[in-house]
Amino acid sequence: MRMLSAAAVVVLLTVPAYAQTPNVNLIPELQSKSPEEKEQDAIKEKAYRESLRKIPDAKASSDPWGTVRSNDTPKDTPKAAAPAKAKTKTGSSNQ
Repeated sequence: MRMLSAAAVVVLLTVPAYAQTPNVNLIPELQSKSPEEKEQDAIKEKAYRESLRKIPDAKASSDPWGTVRSNDTPKDTPKAAAPAKAKTKTGSSNQ
């Protein structure tokens, strides 16, 4: 009798929790667009492409220090810095 009442208590406690789980549909139904919606989407896409053509190209550099720096590198500086030593783990011993 105790086993039956314990099973009933477990069932009564799990039913509300099971009811709270969301209904997830992993395969949504395919929604087809009507011809009017397709036409509206085409009009919107065309307007978007036309608006992109109206944006002017950036011709001037926006670098405020561009006139201060020179593109030539000095000849007496080394071309490549010496590579840094590879870091090793501390506290490890190779025996």
